[in-house]
Amino acid sequence: MGLNDIPRAVITTCHDHSLVFARPSRHNPPMSNKPEILCIGSVLWDVIGRSASHMRQGSDVPGRITRLPGGVAMNIAMTLRRFGLTPALLTTIGKDEEGYELLAACKSMGMNCDYVYHSEDLPTDVYMAVEGANGLIAAIADAHSLEAAGDKILRPLGDGTLGTAEQPFDGVIALDGNLTLGLIEKIATSPLFTRADLRVAPASPGKAERLTPMLAHPNATLYVNIEEAGLLCQTTFQSSTIAATALVARGAHGVMVTDGGNSATFGNAGGIITQTPPAVMVTRITGAGDTFMAAHIAAEIRGEPAEAALAAALAAAATYVSGETPL
Repeated sequence: MGLNDIPRAVITTCHDHSLVFARPSRHNPPMSNKPEILCIGSVLWDVIGRSASHMRQGSDVPGRITRLPGGVAMNIAMTLRRFGLTPALLTTIGKDEEGYELLAACKSMGMNCDYVYHSEDLPTDVYMAVEGANGLIAAIADAHSLEAAGDKILRPLGDGTLGTAEQPFDGVIALDGNLTLGLIEKIATSPLFTRADLRVAPASPGKAERLTPMLAHPNATLYVNIEEAGLLCQTTFQSSTIAATALVARGAHGVMVTDGGNSATFGNAGGIITQTPPAVMVTRITGAGDTFMAAHIAAEIRGEPAEAALAAALAAAATYVSGETPL
């Protein structure tokens, strides 16, 4: 589903095919009580199987299986709540039993769900992963409903609820790379996002190249691991410092490159900062990158300098992977 699925009274397109929503009618709600931060992307159920044993293909071991609210946008939002922020979710959740449970869970955690798109015919998305003592063994992300909903999840940004083409949203937006390449390309050039402080993360290395259009966005900071940085630059890197430097040279407004337990680097036109994360025992992996990104965003919103913000993000991620703090 794409631009043609949105009523003509709501959206038009520029000659360059970027998104432009029409001026809101008198029936649109006014822009008031603007959220502190928007989280756009996947909100779904995480079904995670964890075992204390080392695993390989075909392993059959005892462990625990949990179902928790997850998805890149949701993981970021949950961490932001721990730092005292109230994120608003722009996503799609199905009108099915799983969707009603998920929406209730989001609201119980203090999320602003006023702008969620509810689909009559699309099921609620789900992510399934298996983790062993030796790390992530395998994962499958079924985010087809988010992809199918497409532009519909962005309606509040252009219909006058959160912004218009003439008066775009000017707060912080955490953007999830689970969106389709076509939609990411439109967001990268849309007037609806020209004033936003965009923070962008790929959903997985397999989707990293979708973020290429964001390298040209004047206000976008990309959060990637070293493998994803290599995919964006079509090479491989030996350190996060080299990777961040290369991405800035390619035109990125800002970048954050992580490398597991090795050094992480933040870079922009003002320079490069590299720090080493605390050494901890790793007990879980899924959601660690999203926790790191959210902690960094929260630190910058608090006004902390670049060095302190990076240190705060590394500390939060270390606490999370060690299992000391629930997501």
